[in-house]
Amino acid sequence: MAKYKVGILLGDDIGLEVVPETVKILREAVKPFAGIDIEWIELPVGMPSYKENGETLPQKTLNTLFDLDGWILGPIGHMAYPKDDPKAINPHPILRREFDLVSNIRPAKSYDSVPSLHKNVDVVIIRENNEGFQPDRNVYKGTGEFMPTSDLAMSVRVITRRNSQMVARSAFELARQRNGKKKVTAIHKNTVFKLGCSLFLDACREIASEYPDVTFETAVVDTFSMQLVMRPQNYDVVVSTNMFGDILTDLAAGLVGGLGMAPGLCVGPKYVMAQATHGSAPDIAGKQIANPYAMIMSGQMMLSWLGNLKQDEEAVKAAANIKKAVEEILTEGVNVTPDLGGKASTSQMGDAICRILSRN
Repeated sequence: MAKYKVGILLGDDIGLEVVPETVKILREAVKPFAGIDIEWIELPVGMPSYKENGETLPQKTLNTLFDLDGWILGPIGHMAYPKDDPKAINPHPILRREFDLVSNIRPAKSYDSVPSLHKNVDVVIIRENNEGFQPDRNVYKGTGEFMPTSDLAMSVRVITRRNSQMVARSAFELARQRNGKKKVTAIHKNTVFKLGCSLFLDACREIASEYPDVTFETAVVDTFSMQLVMRPQNYDVVVSTNMFGDILTDLAAGLVGGLGMAPGLCVGPKYVMAQATHGSAPDIAGKQIANPYAMIMSGQMMLSWLGNLKQDEEAVKAAANIKKAVEEILTEGVNVTPDLGGKASTSQMGDAICRILSRN
C-alpha cells in the first residue's frame, strides 16, 4: 500500500472555499483504489492563523510540513497583512525556499466550452522558483534589492547551475510524461544577460543530453512572447528563469481564459506544494462563486506528481480520473461557476465532479 501524508493549508479569503473542494475531490478520486492511503493534516496559515496564533506562518506549521510528502496551499492575501508586524509575513517565498521547491509548474490548457483567445492550447511553463531577480529569495539574509542613494535603486539577479539543472530536469521529466510533442523550449535573453542566461542555457543543454527522446530548443524571451501569443499550439513544455517565467505564465493564462484557469505546482527533490496561480480574491470571498478549477487541478497535479515519484500507478490513475471528470464538467458547461458560464456555486461544482468520479 502506498501511504501519503498531505497537508491542508486553507490560505485566505476564497482559499477557505476552493481548498475544501479540492480535498473533497481528491478523497473521492482515491476511494476506488485500495492501495492508496492518504493521511490529511490541516495546518494554520495566513490571516486566519494570524488572528488565532498571532503569526501567519507558525513554527508548528513549518515543523509539521517537514514530515509530509506534500501539501495544498490556498491563495494568500498577503497585501492585506499588517505592514509593521514581523510575524505577519508572506508565506510563499519562505515555503518555496525552506523546502527547496525549485520548480514552479504552471500549465495553460484551453477548452472548447471556455471562452479563450486560442483553441487547442496545451502548454506547460516551468520557472525556476527561488532565484532570479526576486529580492526576497536571492540572498541568505536581507533582500537582493537596495538603494545606495535616494535616486538609485539596484536589483541583484542570481542564477546557479544547480537550480537551473533542477528546473530543467523537471521540464524534461514532464515532457516525457505528457502526451504532447515531447519538446522542451528553454527561454533566455543571453544577447543581454551574457553570463546569467548563458549559465542557465548551459545547464539546460547538460540535462537535455540525458533525454535524447525529447526535442530541445531555445528561444529569446521577447521573440518567444510574440510567438506564444500568436501560435501557442507550437509549444509543449517551456522552461525559464524566475522573472521571465513569472510574466510568461500570466500571459499564457490570459490566452486560455484567465487566472481562474491557471493551476500551479511547486516541486523539489523531496516535497511538493499544490498552489493555484491566482490570488485570494477578497472581493468575492464568502459568496460561493469562486471558480475552483485552478485549485482542483493543482491538487490533481500534486497527486500525479507524487504517484510518478513513488511509481504508484494507482495514484497516477486516480489523478487522471480527476482530469477526465473536470474536463467532462467543463464540456457540459452546466455545473460550473458563473465565470465559466454556469450557475453553480463553488461547492456545487465540486459536488458535480465528485459525482462523475463516483462512477469509476
